[in-house]
Amino acid sequence: MTREPVPDDGLTTRQRRHQPLLAVYTGPMKGKSTAAFGMALRAWNAGMPIAVFQFVKSATWRVGEEAAFTALGEAYSRTGMGAPVEWHTMGAGWSWARKAGTEADHARAAREGWREIQRRLAAERHGFYVLDEFTYPMTWGWVDVDEVVETLRGRPGLQHVVVTGRDADPRLVAAADLVAEVTKVKHPLDTGRKGMRGIEW
Repeated sequence: MTREPVPDDGLTTRQRRHQPLLAVYTGPMKGKSTAAFGMALRAWNAGMPIAVFQFVKSATWRVGEEAAFTALGEAYSRTGMGAPVEWHTMGAGWSWARKAGTEADHARAAREGWREIQRRLAAERHGFYVLDEFTYPMTWGWVDVDEVVETLRGRPGLQHVVVTGRDADPRLVAAADLVAEVTKVKHPLDTGRKGMRGIEW
């Protein structure tokens, strides 16, 4: 990794360290959400209130990260260690199999979820947001990309936001401070192996 030159913006190293970060994990390979939740673990340990909004996973799924972060939220309530955690799955959820509900229903749920995020950002409700699989509602036209970019760029205070999902819009990529594309070199599915407990969920 090449080190970029320090910008001539008059800010000190300390001031740069206290700027909100917008990160995007995109690309065709697994590991995008895993990276985002890894960052969220560090944020929790640093005492930042966590909010997770999942946009494509069904509300009936119980993923391992949700169980782990629920336990961390409970640990905070009991001991004061870490930070509070909130976990939200949008509406009826959405999966690759397209569960019950029309596309209009899913689009409405995605928009309602985005409106809630906007309200929380305006109120500086949390320190760290994971917008999991949020690229898809933008790709499908359910949520306006320009509005998302404007809101995230203009968010007040020190609120870090991580967006995950394939095919991140170039406008979101341009607005982000950190962008990583997860590409495939090898995958067990290529040899017929199925998803495994503790690895995929």
